[in-house]
Amino acid sequence: MAETIILLVSALFFAGAIALIILARHLHRKRRKARGSADPACDYAPRTDWSGGSGKLNYSSFVFMDVDGDGRFGKADRPMGGIVVRAYDEKGAFLAAVRTNNGGFANFVMSTKKRRAVLRKPGTYRFCVSVPKGWRVSTGNENQSLRLSGLPGSPAGLVGEDLPAMVGLSPARFVRGIAEAEATLSLLGKGRLLETRPIAPGSFHIDLPAEADTLAIAGSGLDRRLALSPYPADLGLLRPGAIAAEAALETVGFDDVTALPFQKVPSGHGGLDWRNLNALTSQYVKDSEGYLNGNLSGGHVTYTSSGHPAEFGRATPFGFHSVMLAAAWLASEGEVALVESWLGDELVASDEIVLSALAPVNYAPMLKAVTRVRISTKHYWQAVLDELVMVL
Repeated sequence: MAETIILLVSALFFAGAIALIILARHLHRKRRKARGSADPACDYAPRTDWSGGSGKLNYSSFVFMDVDGDGRFGKADRPMGGIVVRAYDEKGAFLAAVRTNNGGFANFVMSTKKRRAVLRKPGTYRFCVSVPKGWRVSTGNENQSLRLSGLPGSPAGLVGEDLPAMVGLSPARFVRGIAEAEATLSLLGKGRLLETRPIAPGSFHIDLPAEADTLAIAGSGLDRRLALSPYPADLGLLRPGAIAAEAALETVGFDDVTALPFQKVPSGHGGLDWRNLNALTSQYVKDSEGYLNGNLSGGHVTYTSSGHPAEFGRATPFGFHSVMLAAAWLASEGEVALVESWLGDELVASDEIVLSALAPVNYAPMLKAVTRVRISTKHYWQAVLDELVMVL
């Protein structure tokens, strides 16, 4: 027994000594590299030995929100965060699933030397974008296969025949709401009637054709008209006496709140008082899908501070037409926002809106007169707001 203990202690001592030697050599190399060379002739010398390479590179798939749906990454479009891209080898074996970052890139590490690299040897690899339910691939290339070849002296030891082509996704478009009485819903495109549907009392959910740009509802005093955005619309509970189609609308954005990347929204912005709402840029928080995907301007959006209830309003009544709402994180996909609107002490509207971090929903209650709007979330996740539309 004593001999066994002695052997075990000796083995542990020997292993520890080897580890210390390796660590000492590593630290020596780092110190030597940090000191650099004393010979100025080597400072800018062209490289002559291209035989090796122990580095790595990101081999990236880029995904963007194709807002105008034309299949090209244009000025109206923006990078998408949180989209899953999967890589497979030439035998079809799954290698890794990576989500796109705030720049819209799903980065797969490529290296012939790094053991944790996803792409480690020459071959044909397949990259597949996971398309959210109901969304459309405007570029038609969610599955792509590309060849990687070995190249000594390159940073990763591998090079691709090309990078994966950009993949454009257009949001699912629908309109939903709740009707207390029968009405008729019409969809128009460029002034032409596309279709008409009856609405029965209760909840309704209608998928929108790509060419629809205007929605009109008539009957039972629920008359309203809404210019459709590239995103889904939620009308909440249809109430009589909506804002008239010819009313002068004013949009309040958040790009001019501050030149800083982050700041609490001050009272007076847009002529309103604000509570528990902060403005930030889409790049302020790392891997924040909803802060990126819910940002319509590329500048600032606002969100409910720490996920707690937030409010905006003023003493003088104003018309609350609509606002774009999103969930801040994919971890809160499907979070429910409660939007309550008051006129003085009277609660005039209360709607529950299902949120997504992939794209905003256009909540359009079209209330003629309110003095205070309160936004809270069921599980206290942050809600993202942009493009508040009012009648002043």
